[in-house]
Amino acid sequence: MTSVGIDSIAFYVPPLYVPIKDLAEARGIIPEKLQKGLGLKKMAIPNVGEDAATFAANALLNLINQNDINPNDIGRVYLGTESAIDGSKPTATYAVEIVEKQLQEKYGTRSFKHCDILDMTFACVGAVDALHNSLDWVKQDSSRKAVVIASDLSKYDLNSTGEYTQGAGAVAVLVSHEPSIIEINDIWGVASKSEGDFFKPRRSFSKTEILQSVFETLNLEVTEEKINEFVAKTNSQFWSDTSAVVEVFKEEPVFDGQFSNACYEDRITEALSHFNQQKPTVFIDRWDKIVFHLPYAYHGRRIIFNNWLAWIKGTPNLETLELEIGKQETIEDKEWLKKAYKSQLYSGFIKNKISSGELASSEIGNMYTASIFMSLLSVLADAFRRNEDLSSSTVGFIAYGSGSKSKVFEGRITGGWTSKIESIHLFEYLDKRHSIAIDTYERLHRSEMVEPILNGSKIYLKHIEHNETNYGLRRYAVR
Repeated sequence: MTSVGIDSIAFYVPPLYVPIKDLAEARGIIPEKLQKGLGLKKMAIPNVGEDAATFAANALLNLINQNDINPNDIGRVYLGTESAIDGSKPTATYAVEIVEKQLQEKYGTRSFKHCDILDMTFACVGAVDALHNSLDWVKQDSSRKAVVIASDLSKYDLNSTGEYTQGAGAVAVLVSHEPSIIEINDIWGVASKSEGDFFKPRRSFSKTEILQSVFETLNLEVTEEKINEFVAKTNSQFWSDTSAVVEVFKEEPVFDGQFSNACYEDRITEALSHFNQQKPTVFIDRWDKIVFHLPYAYHGRRIIFNNWLAWIKGTPNLETLELEIGKQETIEDKEWLKKAYKSQLYSGFIKNKISSGELASSEIGNMYTASIFMSLLSVLADAFRRNEDLSSSTVGFIAYGSGSKSKVFEGRITGGWTSKIESIHLFEYLDKRHSIAIDTYERLHRSEMVEPILNGSKIYLKHIEHNETNYGLRRYAVR
């Protein structure tokens, strides 16, 4: 049986960023707390006219152009996102539509005509779900190829505890037989539990209460009769809608950071156990590199620590640790745990297996579904620029999505990985982005700006329809 996995990879990150130092100072936070404590350096910010569809389209177009892929050979495009731009029409359809038009001169009209297109949503693990599903589909026929895209906007309220972890962008991968980058194994550890650690609800507001507030602010008479009269006479589509409530969707989530961390650790521990049940594995020895979903750059090294302690229990590594920091007196010995986390042994584990996957996250921020794919690309791009040969290395993937679910899987890097990475220039691109001031960032965040900074991305949102039969339909264009 032939191997199946990731044959090609491409990315798109917005060209604008906020220096974390500037944001920390504006919020009264000591910069070192974010820079050294969380590993944050820059925060990618979408330009005017950018959203999950444009990120996905730019990444898909880069994937096809950089690897000379014929879109007529692609049987599916599955998009993982939690930043969908419509409650019914898949965001992937918008992305494919504009890319298809861009490619028609070379590959003919409707080159994705026979392609299965779909969105998959489960917070930050949705694109891993898309990968899992697409791998199974590709395995069934040696001629099959699929594209998986992870595209998201991580947006939190201004001045919130999540604000400094924001990020944006997309990663696209080609899934095929005999892959050039990494072969994905069949064993998957899965753990799921319904939790409310992070979610984006439909918020409802009473029309009557909103109008009462407006009338009172304007010092107008507030009666039910006056409100009904206003609604009956207004030409506003917003107020004349027959519903008694206004439903509002916001990208900013409802979340509990500490609870989400606990859910993340619990789910990955369960998923690691499930993986181990299927294939007994000494993770610390077998996995040469470990990539994570990274809400912030150093999250993986923090969230895996207790599992690392369990892995070294009963091994010579524990004796080495005890020689360095002493023996643990009780399970709740917090001082010992702090020393263990800062120990040379754990620092070496981080340096050898985790740190290269954190580098891009430090420069971008949280990419939600794209985070774990960017972590893989970070490992590959860093190894390429340092002339490190990763061929035959085993990579462990630890994915998590709030709500909550974890998936754990592994892959082996193939001998042809450098041929697909050498032209990507990830870190060179990240170095050439444009810094923006805090006031500009805040105006972008509040959607107050109508013109893009610089020229924006190649593919962008041109306008949104307002006619009765196509109200809200988004129209994209190419610069």
